[in-house]
Amino acid sequence: MKFLATLQGHIEVFSEIFRKFAPKYAIMEMLNWEDIKQKFNTDKRFKLYTYIGGGIIALLVLYLGYRQLIWSPADEKANDGWWTALNYVEKDSTDQAIKVLVPFVKKYDGHVGGEIGQYLLGTQYMKKGQFQKAMNELEDVSVSDTYMSVMTVGLQGDCLSELKKYDQAATKYAEAADMLDNEFTAPMYLFKAGLHAELSKNFEDAAAYFTRIRDDYPDYGNQKTIDKYIARVSTVKGK
Repeated sequence: MKFLATLQGHIEVFSEIFRKFAPKYAIMEMLNWEDIKQKFNTDKRFKLYTYIGGGIIALLVLYLGYRQLIWSPADEKANDGWWTALNYVEKDSTDQAIKVLVPFVKKYDGHVGGEIGQYLLGTQYMKKGQFQKAMNELEDVSVSDTYMSVMTVGLQGDCLSELKKYDQAATKYAEAADMLDNEFTAPMYLFKAGLHAELSKNFEDAAAYFTRIRDDYPDYGNQKTIDKYIARVSTVKGK
């Protein structure tokens, strides 16, 4: 209960950190869905912040849980290192964050703090457009937190998407969707899986992913007007 109370009390802090991290782009609540979709498709920097923003928030939630539940003196230095790097992330000092994180990850590999640092390093490589480097880091992240594990796999899908490996990206998104059944990450990654299956002309798979959203996550499906996506890929599939 203490952890939940602490988490609730820091939600506004998380929001403020995200606004500092991406002040130009943390205005999605002011846009309608079509505006967001257009900006996502045309503004590469907006797309990257969309990818990374959710991951950073997940990282901060994990940090609170880690402090409250499994903090140990042996890992204090490991935690200090990635928290220092996160301060650079807040300031949009990507190169400085990477400079801190590279030796830190090497030194504390296997520690909880080291794994968090590696996750964060992956997001910073993504910001620089170095998606293969980001993929290499994210593939090696191993954490027990379920939500962060899901986000790690989802970010791998984002990297594969940017590398134009759409078939592999679809598979990775589907993996992320299956890791945790909830109303947020599961339908979000199913939707991404469907879009990327469509891009790789796997229309049958795309239809299956979109149909799962309609059947299992109707609220999300209504938001996305999912029936039009099902109809689109079903029409192509039938040709």
